[in-house]
Amino acid sequence: MLSHPEMEPRMIASDEDVLRAAQEWRTAGRKVAIATVIETWGSAPRPAGSHLLVDGEAAFLGSVSGGCVESEVVSEALEVIETGVPRLLEFGVADETAWKAGLSCGGRIKVYVERVD
Repeated sequence: MLSHPEMEPRMIASDEDVLRAAQEWRTAGRKVAIATVIETWGSAPRPAGSHLLVDGEAAFLGSVSGGCVESEVVSEALEVIETGVPRLLEFGVADETAWKAGLSCGGRIKVYVERVD
């Protein structure tokens, strides 16, 4: 699986760390996408402005939610890396996908995912 220490997945990092890593990963030639929480309603695990950085090998840094929602965002980010087409993702208790993804805290979040070129 992941064999290089710098590619070990880490969930929580400061947003400054995530943005700095995005630049470093791109400079190193890695394909990357960044996911950003753009809106929250009610109870949400992470505030608006939170980031998750994902590379083409599914290594990640930061957090936009946690649990299965995070896994779904990583999966979507991999597609964004390949296609270059940004995506707006929504998770909430009224959405069947959110239950599947595990956001049962009663809140809703919107996450924008874009490739970093």
